Amino acid sequence: MEPDNDPDRREETSTAQHCRVDESAFARVPRAPEIPIYAVMIACSKDPSPVKLNLGMGVYRTEDGKPLLLNVVRKAEELLFSDKSANKEYLPITGLTEFRELSAKLIFGTDSPAITENRVTTVQCLSGTGSLRIGADFLAKYYYQSTVYLPEPTYGNHPNFFIAAGLCLRTYRYYDPVTKGLDFQGILEDLASAPLGAVVLLHACAHNPTGVDPTVEQWEEIRQIIRSRGLLPFFDCAYQGFVSGNLEDDAQAVRKFVADGGECLVVQSYSKNMGLYGERVGALSVVCKTADVVTRIESQLKLLIRPMYSNPPIHGAAIAATILKDRNLFNEWKLEVETMTKRLTCMREQLFDALHEKGTPGDWTHILKHVGLFTFSGLKEEQIAFMTREFHVYMSSDG
Repeated sequence: MEPDNDPDRREETSTAQHCRVDESAFARVPRAPEIPIYAVMIACSKDPSPVKLNLGMGVYRTEDGKPLLLNVVRKAEELLFSDKSANKEYLPITGLTEFRELSAKLIFGTDSPAITENRVTTVQCLSGTGSLRIGADFLAKYYYQSTVYLPEPTYGNHPNFFIAAGLCLRTYRYYDPVTKGLDFQGILEDLASAPLGAVVLLHACAHNPTGVDPTVEQWEEIRQIIRSRGLLPFFDCAYQGFVSGNLEDDAQAVRKFVADGGECLVVQSYSKNMGLYGERVGALSVVCKTADVVTRIESQLKLLIRPMYSNPPIHGAAIAATILKDRNLFNEWKLEVETMTKRLTCMREQLFDALHEKGTPGDWTHILKHVGLFTFSGLKEEQIAFMTREFHVYMSSDG
C-alpha cells in the first residue's frame, strides 16, 4: 500500500485522532495550577467579612486598606492633561526618551561613569516584570552562559522569566529560617562555587519576600566575589526608597557594581515608589565595559521588544518623567516616599509591640530588623490557616 503523501489528508487524519467533531479543538488543554498569591487574593475578595485583611500582595495601602494615589502623581497628571500639545502617538520601540534618561540617572546617579562615558543603554519596558522578561530573553540569545542563580527564596515570578527564556536555574542560599536573617556565609559559599560567568539575580533593596537585606559591608564582599568569579549581576530594583526612605541610599548596592567598571543588568519598577501599579512603568538597563557595545545591545533589545509588544505605553512613563524632571515635583515625591517608608517602620513597631504586650510566644524582633514591604513571619501553614479561618487574615501559606 502506497503511503499517503497528501499533507491535507494527513492533517485531517491527525486532527481526527485527537479531536472529536462534537468537541472543542481545545478540549484537551489541561487546567493550569492556581498561582498561589492570586489564589489568596481571590479567596480574600470572596470573603464577606468587613474586617478581612489581605497581607498577600506586595503593595502599599492606606490606613483603611485602600490603594494610595500619590499627590505628586495627581499633579503630574493635571500638568499632562493641561498640555494642549500632547498626543497619543506611538512611542519608539525603546520608549519615551526623557523617561529612559531620567530613570538611568535615578538608579545610577547623575554623575555615574556609566552615563557620562555612554556605557549604558536603558529601554522602557512593561514595569519590572516586563523588564525582567526582556532581560532574560536577551541573555538567552546573546550571553554565553545559560545558568542563572536565584536567591532562595525569591519573588515567586522570578523563575518564570528565565524558564520561559530557556535558561537553567540554580539557587544560592539567602535566608536563614533559624535566625530569620541573612545567610551571609551561605551566599558567599554558593557564589564562590558558581560556574564562571553565571548570571546572579540580586534584589537591589527590600528583598522580596523576606525583608532581609545585606549590610553595606556585606554588599562589598558580595561584589568582590561576583567580580572575582566573572559572574554577571542582574539587579531587580522594585522598591527604591522603601528601605531607608532615601532614593539615593537605596541605590547604593547597584552603584557599587557600576563604579567598579564591570557589567550588569538592572531592572527598575515604578509600581511601588510612585504607586503606578496599573500603568506598568519600568525600565531595563544594560551597563557595559565599553561604549561601542551599547548601540549593538540596544539594537538587539529592539528586535526582542518588537514582536512582543512593539512599543510601550505612553501615559505612565509620561507621569514618571514629569515628576523626575521637575525639581519641585521631584522633591515632593521624595517626601512622599519618605512618608510611606516611615509608616512602614511605624507599622512594624506597632505589630511588634502588640505581640509583646499579648505575651505571644517566640522572639519577634525580626519584624523590627526586616525592611521594606515584606517580612518572613516564621508562622507555620496551619497557623496561617487558623488566622484566615477565625480572623479573616489572608497571607501566603509560607508565612
